[in-house]
Amino acid sequence: MEMNEQYCFTITYKNEGQRHYDLRTDTEAECNAWIDNVKRAPYSKVLEQKEELEQKHLHLLQILDSERQSKWQYVQQTEELGQEVKKIRTELQKFKKERIVSNHSVDEETDELKKIKKVQSFFRGWLCRRRWKQIVELYIRSPHAESMRKRNSIVFNMVECEEEYNRQLSTLVTCFLRPLRMAASSKKPPISHEDVNSIFLNSETLLFLHQIFLKGLCARLENWPTLVLGKFSAGDLFDMLLPMLCIYQEYVRNHHYSLQVLAEYKQKTEFNALLKRYEEKPVCEGRSVEVFLTYPMHQIPRYIITLHELLAHTPHDHEERQSLEYAKGKLEELSRVTDIPCRLERKRTEEGIWPNHLYLSIDNNGVEEFCVSETL
Repeated sequence: MEMNEQYCFTITYKNEGQRHYDLRTDTEAECNAWIDNVKRAPYSKVLEQKEELEQKHLHLLQILDSERQSKWQYVQQTEELGQEVKKIRTELQKFKKERIVSNHSVDEETDELKKIKKVQSFFRGWLCRRRWKQIVELYIRSPHAESMRKRNSIVFNMVECEEEYNRQLSTLVTCFLRPLRMAASSKKPPISHEDVNSIFLNSETLLFLHQIFLKGLCARLENWPTLVLGKFSAGDLFDMLLPMLCIYQEYVRNHHYSLQVLAEYKQKTEFNALLKRYEEKPVCEGRSVEVFLTYPMHQIPRYIITLHELLAHTPHDHEERQSLEYAKGKLEELSRVTDIPCRLERKRTEEGIWPNHLYLSIDNNGVEEFCVSETL
């Protein structure tokens, strides 16, 4: 580009060289503005933009052609599906007509069919009831059912005895142990705390233990008729007592000494009067404190009797037989170690007082039961 004094400028093409344009402006400012604008707008960029637009146009044309083809295919498919729908409708109408005709023929025979079906249903029901009655009668007469009835009866009796034992321990604790502890804390105590502990030892612990044991038995009764079957069985309940046998062992060994301490205090007038006032409570039912102290002594023998009876009516392949045998062995071992039968016999001969309960003498021949009257 060349600029002269008349405010003219020339545009030439370097590639061709022959073509050029002479342009003129009125002022110098306009001439400079034209030159700047021409420099800022090269022709090559305009050509590139043109090519990009042409490519986009071609791409859009191809998309339009493909959409037209797909549209034509979809139209053909809809026409074919419409023809199939028409065929299905005609077949459905034919089927409905045939069904109506068949229903008319069936309705003509409904009365007879109803009578036949009613007779058949009555006869089938009678056969089912007759067969079920035979099965139930056969099971009731079977040895297994008789064994289960005896087994359940043993468990029911065990629950009743456990409830009575809980009442006895509760009476011992509430009517004797706790009042004597309060008396021992008075200004003029009739008995010391050490002697109270020597007489009653771990009675409260036994009460707490057997309350838990009774709750476990009552929970098993809620699962009737599967009384002692299942994952949690009667054997599991006795297993729960086994770690606590050391408490019974301690109580049994202390029993003779506790009665000696009690006999010494009963020679005191003040203590004897206080004790008689406790024994006159209605809940004691005329029983002395010695009777209540002796109740835990027959609990282990009672459990051994119950386990022997349960095992006698428990099949050898029963799931809880092994746990019952293990519990029985542990209780018998405790009875031998603590010599419970001999201690009870010595108690009976020395003092002449014994509640009306069972105790055991265990030897190689089995279990021998003894019943001792309350007074000799």
